Amino acid sequence: MRDDEGGSVRRRRASMREVAELADVAISSVSRVLSGHPDVSSEMKERVLDAVAQLEYEPDFLAQSLRRGQTLSVGFVLADISNPLMADIVLGAEAELRGAGYSLVLMNSENDPSLDAAHIRFFHSRRVDGMILSLASESSAATIEGIEAANVPVVLVDRELPAELGASAVFNDHTTGMEAAVRYLIGVGHRRIALITGSVEQLPGRQRIKGMQNAIAETNGTVEGIYLPGSFSREHGEVAARTLLSGPDRPTALIAGGNQLLIGCLRVLNDAGLRVPEDMSLVTCDDVPLSELYRPPIASIARDTVGLGRSAADLLLRRLGEHPGPPETLVLATVFTPRPSVAPPAGG
Repeated sequence: MRDDEGGSVRRRRASMREVAELADVAISSVSRVLSGHPDVSSEMKERVLDAVAQLEYEPDFLAQSLRRGQTLSVGFVLADISNPLMADIVLGAEAELRGAGYSLVLMNSENDPSLDAAHIRFFHSRRVDGMILSLASESSAATIEGIEAANVPVVLVDRELPAELGASAVFNDHTTGMEAAVRYLIGVGHRRIALITGSVEQLPGRQRIKGMQNAIAETNGTVEGIYLPGSFSREHGEVAARTLLSGPDRPTALIAGGNQLLIGCLRVLNDAGLRVPEDMSLVTCDDVPLSELYRPPIASIARDTVGLGRSAADLLLRRLGEHPGPPETLVLATVFTPRPSVAPPAGG
């Protein structure tokens, strides 16, 4: 907007009272609609949101935070920010929180449990309204003590902690996806299958091992499973793959239990001159672009990581609302996608 002398002027901010008058409802009704209160009729919600759009109303989040004694900030602890999947999770969480007027503060633990605890203490000192945690370790006493001391709503992402902490959680069903992948490998003839996965200190590592064990148990001892847990890193993928290939009876199928592990496995297979799938069938967890662009494309156990972040933020917002409910746990699906990286083992 311009004034008569050509200078710029600012649009006047519409008030909540004006929204209420245009929608012909009480101010308290506008507040309930904008705060996501469940006790709002669809007809009232539509009238209020129409008025908000017409007036281009923008809630004054700073004033709201002062009245409520909130900082409108959420702390997010990441086990490894260098993992590309973490960017997707943060993207989903930040979009949901931004829409509700919250800012997101990130801290990276570099897969170090002591940094998990330090970051939680830092967020406590900054009085964040809640925390989203994707921890390096689920068993750190210092981390658990920090969460108890912070006394704010917490949502775990792909992690488990003692129920008495009262944390909500969202995680993927890694077990079912792994079962489907291993059954597929068995179905095309593989009888010696290796899984390189992350730490059993983290839920994905435990569930992926469990899924493979479940599928192999169905074969009544005719299939052997090899498990090499460690960190979710390229380095562990490389070391574990070299260990498998240097043995006297190497597997015919290899599952990389994470996108970083996949890079280490591919490096070792390439150095050894082994072809996929002619010499080694290959499956990966997490359907990153490399899975489809590699030749041949790599069979994958996929999940919606952006949706994982959105769900974590949504669970936290429910705990931060005017009428918070109890802690919730949400389980999201994983899906196995067969691709040409899997073939019957050489020699039948």
